[in-house]
Amino acid sequence: MNDFLRHVACQTGATQLHGQDLETIQINLGPRCTLECRHCHIGASPRRDEIMTQDVIESLLRQLPDTACRAVELTGGAPELHPSFQPLVENLTALSLRVGVRTNLTIHQEPEMAGLAPFLRDRRVALTGSLPCYLEANVDRQRGAGTFVRSIAALRRLNELGYGITPELPLDLVYNPDGASLPPDQTRLEESYRQRLRAEHGVEFSRLLTITNMPIGRFRADLRRQGTEEGYFALLKASFNPRTLDRLMCRHQISVRWDGRLFDCDFNLALNLPVTTDHPDVSALAATSVTRRIATGAHCLGCTAGAGSSCAGALAA
Repeated sequence: MNDFLRHVACQTGATQLHGQDLETIQINLGPRCTLECRHCHIGASPRRDEIMTQDVIESLLRQLPDTACRAVELTGGAPELHPSFQPLVENLTALSLRVGVRTNLTIHQEPEMAGLAPFLRDRRVALTGSLPCYLEANVDRQRGAGTFVRSIAALRRLNELGYGITPELPLDLVYNPDGASLPPDQTRLEESYRQRLRAEHGVEFSRLLTITNMPIGRFRADLRRQGTEEGYFALLKASFNPRTLDRLMCRHQISVRWDGRLFDCDFNLALNLPVTTDHPDVSALAATSVTRRIATGAHCLGCTAGAGSSCAGALAA
């Protein structure tokens, strides 16, 4: 039994964690990205060339109507770089699914992406953009020099198109700590973001989502270099919050990797911990039980620490 399950057993008596329903299918189109962020759990960069093939996409589109899922989220890397990104969005919206995209924001500043934002607006695609701080220096330290300025320019352009302004065009922002600490209170931090971005940059957004840095990928490598890995795990263990368990994203979604493998979440995807079924690939998506036993590890303590963490932000007050 790993550290996470020991905490679950101590608090609830359960020795395993199981899925509850299926609200969202997250599709990771590949780890290629225009940025190379220090905290990225996928290890995305401009040098990565893995990509979801057309065969996997077609299999996915065949399976989706037979699932209970009503929402799909596209992620990466920068999912917009996939050559079939726009046709895939068209096909997903044709299935009457709510479609969302997790974006690095700066992709909208690339010259070849000039028509991307209007395309997404016309199809009412929800956007979730990474902006780990409202201060330029902090963002550039995590994501690379010049990233903050380009992100603000992208947000202004999205606002001009109605994103973050009208309810049918949500534009959420994602905060993550710059180091080995837990996120502050999501509601109060959102107020600070809104005040600073509005006053200093004329930018509006829908919601702020706070996410804990998972002790995997590049962030864990940073912890080891700094000699703070043990202390960070101790913080996560000491901050375990049983009220987060029912709302953990792994209990309500399935992630599809670019090679067609299925995972309980994007973090398990990064660690290559597939769903615990006989056929953990996209061809069996519709048959995968929503009450499956979830693959867990010590990294899961990151999602249950403090107010909790998920792709949709904090989980508990």
